[in-house]
Amino acid sequence: MASSEITLEAVPSIDNVSPEDWDACANPGGRCHVAGNGTSSSLSGGSLGLSRPAYNPFVSHAFLSAIEKSGSATIRTGWGPRHLVAKVDGRVAGIVPCYLKSHSQGEYVFDRGWADAYERAGGRYYPKLQVSVPFTPATGPRLLVRDGVDRERIMDALASGLVALCGVSKASSVHVTFAREDEWKLLAEHGFLQRTDQQFHWHNEGFASFDDFLATLNSRHRKSIKRERRDALAAGVTIHWLTGKDITEEAWDAFFEFYMETGSRKWGRPYLTREFFSLIGETMSEDVLLVMARRNDRWIAGAINFIGSDTLFGRNWGAVEHHPFLHFEVCYYQAIDFAIRRGLRHVEAGAQGEHKIARGYLPRTTHSAHFIADPGLRRAIDDYLKRERAYVAEAGRELAELGPFRKGADEAP
Repeated sequence: MASSEITLEAVPSIDNVSPEDWDACANPGGRCHVAGNGTSSSLSGGSLGLSRPAYNPFVSHAFLSAIEKSGSATIRTGWGPRHLVAKVDGRVAGIVPCYLKSHSQGEYVFDRGWADAYERAGGRYYPKLQVSVPFTPATGPRLLVRDGVDRERIMDALASGLVALCGVSKASSVHVTFAREDEWKLLAEHGFLQRTDQQFHWHNEGFASFDDFLATLNSRHRKSIKRERRDALAAGVTIHWLTGKDITEEAWDAFFEFYMETGSRKWGRPYLTREFFSLIGETMSEDVLLVMARRNDRWIAGAINFIGSDTLFGRNWGAVEHHPFLHFEVCYYQAIDFAIRRGLRHVEAGAQGEHKIARGYLPRTTHSAHFIADPGLRRAIDDYLKRERAYVAEAGRELAELGPFRKGADEAP
C-alpha cells in the first residue's frame, strides 16, 4: 500500500495551528514533571536513534503563543512567524517553529560575522529563516512530530521543507539553533552545516539534599559556596520560591522591573514585554518557578525558571538592590536546591559564563545546524565551522578538568 502524501505549509501565526495539534507534536508525552526519582522520560523513536524528548515548556503552544501575542516576537520586532506544518491526510503530523528574520538579535548563536562578510561581498544576508524559540538559549526539540505517524519520514519531510521554504522566502539561509543532537545529525544529511558551542549545566547524581551535592566538591570550593550563600543573605535578605497560583500580578510587576533594569544595561532594549509574563502566568504557571529575594518588606531581586519533566531551565535575572553573591544564590544555588527537591536531573542556567564551573555547572556541548544557499558563502562557513568545532571540543575538555569536584577518594568531605 502506498504511503499517504505529506503536504507542507508555512503559516504566519501560531494561531493557525490548534493548541491540541501543536502540543501533540511538541510534547507527545504531555506535561509530566518528575517528582523525586530523577528519571528521564525520553523514549526510543526508531532505527535512526531519534528519541521522543522529555517535556519541554519552551516549544509548547502556550509559551510560543505568549511570545507572539505579547508583541515580543512579531514582524514589527523582526521575528515574522513562518511555522512549517506537515500534514498527512489533512491531519497535522509535524511542525517546525520558524521565523523570517531581518536581523540576528535574540538568538545566542552568533552569525553577524557571516552577515557582514556576505554583505561586504555584495550579497544580501537578510531575510534569513530562524528555527528556534525566540530569546531562549535552551536545547530542545526543533522538528516536532506527533505520536502515531512515521516519525522518520515526517522528520525527513520537515528538514527538506526547510530548504524549500528558504528558496520560496528568498532567504539567504536557515538556522536551526539549540537543537537536539539527533536532529543535528539528521539535518546534516539534508545539507545543513554543523556547528557546536558550549554551555554550563548542573547534573543531579541522585542527591537527597544540597549538602549531599556539597559533599562531592573539594574542600576549597565547598567552603567557598557555603560562604557565598551566607554572605548573600547577610543583609536580611530572604529567598522565596513562587510557582503556580503563588505567582501574582504583583510578583510579575516586581520581576519585570528587575528584568528591565538588567536587560536595559545588557542589551539596550529588553526583548520580552510585560504582557508576556502575564500570559504565561495565565496559561503555564505550573511550569514556572520564580526565585525571588526580599528585604525590608519589598522584592529586590529575582530569577525566572521554567520546569521541564527532567530539567530546570534558568532564564532571566534582575535586581534593584545589589548584594554580594546574591546573583549566585538566586540563579545557581537555589536552582540546584529546587532540582534536588523535585528530583530533576539537570539545571540549565542559560548561555555563557565560565564562572558557573566553580559552582558545580560543567561544560556541555550545544548544537546548531545551518543551511546556506549561496555556494561560495557555504564553502567559507563550512571551513570555519570545522575549525570552530575542534576548538569547542578542546575547550570543553580543558574546562571540565577545572571542575570543583573531589579528584581523589582520600579527600574528606
